Amino acid sequence: MYKVFVNDKPIILTTSNSKEENYPVYIFKNIVFEELIYKLKNDILSGVYLFSTDLEADWEAIRTMYRPMVAGGGLVTNPAGEYLFIYRGNKWDLPKGRIEEGESIKETAIREVEEECGITGLELGPFLLNTYHLFVQDGEKCLKETYWYAMTTEYDGPLKPQLEEGITEVGFKSKAEVSVALQNTYANIILVYDTYQKMSKK
Repeated sequence: MYKVFVNDKPIILTTSNSKEENYPVYIFKNIVFEELIYKLKNDILSGVYLFSTDLEADWEAIRTMYRPMVAGGGLVTNPAGEYLFIYRGNKWDLPKGRIEEGESIKETAIREVEEECGITGLELGPFLLNTYHLFVQDGEKCLKETYWYAMTTEYDGPLKPQLEEGITEVGFKSKAEVSVALQNTYANIILVYDTYQKMSKK
């Protein structure tokens, strides 16, 4: 299964007939993809399932329609069991950013968290998941694929939001505070946090 978001509305590409959400189901080979995007952007649909008979081939077909953007980010915890969040664009978010030439995606994830939060002493943990987001930038259709990692730190110094990236706040949050923050965030960020919680219980 692949889940890609358009304005926080999911397109769920799947080979399964089961549904967790009450979204309409279309057969991938029978749809005009740009019409689907239009309906999601204009609130005609709040989400959709696309049934696929060849998951990887159909996912690749979607990817070829968009310019790829690769990014890395992290969900950072400290010894107090708190989680590092940033505030950008009037929403709570997790630090992330695009890969630079010559970097590995793990290096990108560490660098972006350090730059966006003014933090050091990060230890890279396990890979969590990829999230996907379709958008238009400068008239060009783009697919952002973000690689998310768990991270830990014992850093207890001052944090500094990267203002030039539109970040106005950065700080560690308790689980209770995270629950509040997740009411004003993006669907992808909820996926990252939920994935971390599930992995932590294993």
